[in-house]
Amino acid sequence: MNKMIMVIIPRDEGELVLDALIEEGHSATFIETKGGMLRQSQYTLFIAIQDEHIDSVCNIIKAHCKVDMDVDEQDSIQQDLIQNSGSIKLGGAVVFIWNLNRIDTY
Repeated sequence: MNKMIMVIIPRDEGELVLDALIEEGHSATFIETKGGMLRQSQYTLFIAIQDEHIDSVCNIIKAHCKVDMDVDEQDSIQQDLIQNSGSIKLGGAVVFIWNLNRIDTY
């Protein structure tokens, strides 16, 4: 059975995920969306795949959806976030997967 994967991801990370998907032979359609409390720019990706490719695609998304950011340790708010590591992980993706019963092209 075919699956549809919908990924909502920050715009910058969306570019990385799209490039990695294409490099691995997958295709995706995307739209630029805005949402969340801050109404930040995001990509919503749509990836139609066969069942056996779910893990591969999800691993690509996981590998490219968080960005390391170096922070200035003088900022007390940032210090709480980084816990003396010098960097924090930002971003992330929300992934929805559902069955496709039929695919038509016209």
